[in-house]
Amino acid sequence: MTLSDSLLSPEKLLGYSQLMRLEKPIGIYLLLWPTLWALWVAAEGIPDVKLLIIFCLGVVLMRSAGCVINDYADRNLDGHVERTRNRPLPAGRVTEREALGLFGVLCLLAFVLVLFTDTQTVLLSFGGVLLAAIYPFMKRYTHFPQLVLGAAFSWAVIMAFSAQSGEVPRQAWLIYVINLLWTVAYDTMYAMTDREDDLKIGIKSTAVLFGDADKLIVGVLQLLVLFGLLLLGDLMGLGLAFYAGVAACAGLFGYQQYLIRDRAPQACFVAFLNNHWAGSLIFLGLFIDYLI
Repeated sequence: MTLSDSLLSPEKLLGYSQLMRLEKPIGIYLLLWPTLWALWVAAEGIPDVKLLIIFCLGVVLMRSAGCVINDYADRNLDGHVERTRNRPLPAGRVTEREALGLFGVLCLLAFVLVLFTDTQTVLLSFGGVLLAAIYPFMKRYTHFPQLVLGAAFSWAVIMAFSAQSGEVPRQAWLIYVINLLWTVAYDTMYAMTDREDDLKIGIKSTAVLFGDADKLIVGVLQLLVLFGLLLLGDLMGLGLAFYAGVAACAGLFGYQQYLIRDRAPQACFVAFLNNHWAGSLIFLGLFIDYLI
């Protein structure tokens, strides 16, 4: 068997797919919705089709790259956590060199996509790659890796505005802050599922830092997200459909608070997943508002 055969064997391809979390698309959704918010607001409801395709594909590629580098960073830790011990790297289905190679290929493909935009957006893309690369290592040095993740997930908002409108106006930064706060809220719920294991092996997170104040702080973050969305609606002169989406999102935030009330790990994970619907309702409100 040649080297290329072994690297592209069905078993390896399955391992790469699992490393990219393609079977768990929640991260794609959570990165996609704010990117679409930005494109729709920047274009006032009629985004460039080419840019829409570029950013949708870019979301898939960069989320996949983020998963790969995250697992590489955690390769010596995942085996000690019940939920992650069977991931491809700790289980030996993919080697460290293969993981780094896959990360490089994904980033290269994403960069090729960005080359079809303008110079400013190309330059901004380097910031996105840097944030994606450093995020997985933050949990060793700070209790705020969720904040870095929020900065990384929100960078697509800035790039979308740049590509669509040629500028990064104040509404772009407002959406950036909204998404950053939202990301910290839902990723804290995600971290609550692993808090006991993280405490044992010394992993830092907002869930560990917040302790018994976790539910309250997540609730405050959610309220700030809703307030930011109301500010966005006022700034952009949006109508009833958008505000209906915000109201529906508020209802889902209340449901998530109900789910995490006892801090049961599985319920916290369900609350985390529910944010996909919160993001989609905001986009649906924007889509309908601009359509009519």
